[in-house]
Amino acid sequence: MQIRKAEYEDLNIIIEIFKNAIKVMNDNNINQWDDIYPTTTDLEQDVLNGQMYVGIKDGEIASALVINNECEEEYKNGNWRYDNDKFAVVHRLCVNPIYQNKKIGKDTMIKIEEILKTAGVQSIRLDTFSLNPYALKMYQTLGYQKVGEVKWRTGLFYLLEKKL
Repeated sequence: MQIRKAEYEDLNIIIEIFKNAIKVMNDNNINQWDDIYPTTTDLEQDVLNGQMYVGIKDGEIASALVINNECEEEYKNGNWRYDNDKFAVVHRLCVNPIYQNKKIGKDTMIKIEEILKTAGVQSIRLDTFSLNPYALKMYQTLGYQKVGEVKWRTGLFYLLEKKL
């Protein structure tokens, strides 16, 4: 798998991947994303801001995610262990449904961790939906630690952190 920054030409494919993933999540009673979030405007801004990355497998976009230093206000409630570190925040990790259950999410995160570590980032922060067993298992396997909880519109999310 390769990781690269998303290009504007990728946007329609990325939007379609998110729409398909939301349908699959809803079919599995994982109601974290919907018509309100993330929007096509959110995804377009992610690409335009140079913060969207895509995972490429067999020449196709298999995953997408955003990396920046932006935290939601509720992140203040986290008991961050590496508070003084140079950190990055991962948002909106999405695996193309045709690649789900093939460890693409895990492979994407491993590659992103390598890229960030090389860039001098010392830790990663993110949040994940408490009712998404697939994401919870993946992040636990990768060594992310729960450092807090926040309630958002669609339910309870866990704040997670990992030292690189």
